[in-house]
Formats: sequence, C-alpha cells, structure tokens
Amino acid sequence: MDTYSILREFADSWMLLALFSFFIAVIIWVFRPGSRKTYQDTASIPFRNETKPAADAAQVAKEA
Repeated sequence: MDTYSILREFADSWMLLALFSFFIAVIIWVFRPGSRKTYQDTASIPFRNETKPAADAAQVAKEA
C-alpha cells in the first residue's frame, strides 16, 4: 500500500470518529449547565456604560 491509501483509510475511519467526538464534546461544553450566566455577562460588555463613560483610574483613585 502506498502512503496515500494508508492515510485515506485512516481519515475515513478513525479520524472521522475522532473529529465527530470532538464536535460532540464542544457542543456539550457550550450547552453545559451554568454557562448561560457567563455568556450573558460576556454579551452585555458593550452596554455596561451606556448612560455615562467609564471612569478612568486616576478619577477613581481621587474619589477613594
């Protein structure tokens, strides 16, 4: 057997199974319990300072 045939056979069997297992693992990881709050927090980052700009470090230190 030449190298191409060996690699093709491997890709058609075990690599397909490995990649499908990885895909299922990622889907399970994304939809795991408790991840909704993390994703909602990350999604709301652009809207956190909607009413006024965020204070800079010097202003926060001066107020404290």
